[in-house]
Amino acid sequence: MDRNLDNELLKWKSRPIRFPLILRGARQVGKTYLIEHFGKTHFTSFVSVNFEAQSEVIACFESLNPEEIITRLQKILKVKIIPGETLLFLDEIQSCPKALAALRYFKEKMADLHLIAAGSLLEFALIEGKFSFPVGRVQFLYLHPLSFQEYLLARDQEPLRCTLKNPPKEEEHNALNRLVKEYLLVGGMPAAVSTFKSTLSLDDTAMIHEILLSTYAADFSKYATPAGQKYLKILFGGVFPTIAKQFKYSKIDPDIRSRDLKEALNHLEWAGLFKPVQSTSASGIPLSVQVKNKRFKLLFLDIGLAQHALKIDPEEVYKHEIIQINKGAMAEQFVGQELIAYERSEKLASLFYWEKEGVGNSAEVDYVITWKNIIIPVEVKGGPTGRLKSLHQFMKEKKSRLGICISEAPLSYDNDHKILSLPFYLLSKLPDILEEILL
Repeated sequence: MDRNLDNELLKWKSRPIRFPLILRGARQVGKTYLIEHFGKTHFTSFVSVNFEAQSEVIACFESLNPEEIITRLQKILKVKIIPGETLLFLDEIQSCPKALAALRYFKEKMADLHLIAAGSLLEFALIEGKFSFPVGRVQFLYLHPLSFQEYLLARDQEPLRCTLKNPPKEEEHNALNRLVKEYLLVGGMPAAVSTFKSTLSLDDTAMIHEILLSTYAADFSKYATPAGQKYLKILFGGVFPTIAKQFKYSKIDPDIRSRDLKEALNHLEWAGLFKPVQSTSASGIPLSVQVKNKRFKLLFLDIGLAQHALKIDPEEVYKHEIIQINKGAMAEQFVGQELIAYERSEKLASLFYWEKEGVGNSAEVDYVITWKNIIIPVEVKGGPTGRLKSLHQFMKEKKSRLGICISEAPLSYDNDHKILSLPFYLLSKLPDILEEILL
């Protein structure tokens, strides 16, 4: 299936000054498939090394000299590795720390060789820093589950070409809203999307969801001590009902110290399974400067996996508005996941929300984003824009030029109140629509 990151990989391939590339992302989001497809499609030859499955190749990296490494790899693998013609893929690279260190020397001494690395638990190796890492000598790209835009392409649906001047027709709008609900149930994990595309069976897709969730739980032993695994299991088992809500460790288990659960949550974040949405005062740019570290919400890696873990009835999804499903949590999960998906692929995306506390004057805006140094509040709602009390309060206090309401309502813009009504399915087009309104 086509991924938006294909275009970024092609840009990387053609750059005259190129760094070894590390593809980052949670397990099972499609990193290995993407690189294999890219290598076999766009290079004369593709050579893949898996340090877990082919432990014998680890010895090739005893020397950090690229020429020696390539010579030994060619001998063991019985292949030719030709700079400029071959894509060399180092998979599960966290199992060979010297290979990570060697990336620096490939940049300095064999820059014409196209080299990509990835690993299912690479984030732990990078964050814990237990080896010499080639800072400034590698490029990062991040891969996420399929966005809704990518999902439409996988389902052979017409790409969205909507603008404010050319909004979808009513029948198109209704069909796209239904596809959003389908995406909520299937999600963006490649194995689940492929299964649903082949079978159109939500039961078969649910089986894939169960396998993936079990796989993530089985990974706990790879990055935690036996004592730490206990807290990981407790957190993983109880965290899903807290999605898109103010997170408190006491809601998981009031009898466990928060610091023990905090360490477990850090591990789940490093594994790419959960993403924090941080509270910010949104008084200036960057938003990260004004965060309240102890106040955050959580989103899961993928909406399809999240709804499976929550045991949401598919009939209820199709029967009700998205905002009504699980008290709005799935609507916020969808929007957050989409905002991450369309962020620049070379950076780790951050998400923020705004809240104001006070007796009789509390307010909360689901997301706060920036676009060309403009701070924009985003509310996820089901009703008309006139009920957006918190959004209007934010816009008044911050003198905002625009507010966004995301719902199942058609695309429209209220020029008097400066409110953009954006359907869930058009989040991929948000930058283009903002151009129309703000420039």
